[in-house]
Amino acid sequence: MQDTVSREVVVGLKQGLHARPADQLAREARRWQSRVELVSKSQRVDGKSILEVLTLAAEEGTHLVVETTGPDAREALAAIVRLFDGNFHENDETVADASGRSSTR
Repeated sequence: MQDTVSREVVVGLKQGLHARPADQLAREARRWQSRVELVSKSQRVDGKSILEVLTLAAEEGTHLVVETTGPDAREALAAIVRLFDGNFHENDETVADASGRSSTR
């Protein structure tokens, strides 16, 4: 049986759904067997493709629907929603300085 579940999320990132969070989203989506799609008012994209996610040009405050279909759809949806709810870990991001040591911004 192929479950299909969906949930609305809001982009809470000040810079919108830019390359780094789009990559995180696509990587998480690829961990699951289920199809993961993001739906905006005017388009539907494959959540496993960073390029397709970027085509949404989703700015801060954009409402999207995350839709998952497949054997692990509920788990996949929960994992993707957690990324949005946690703002893709934007506040606890670590960066490496020129010497390679990591520090928290």
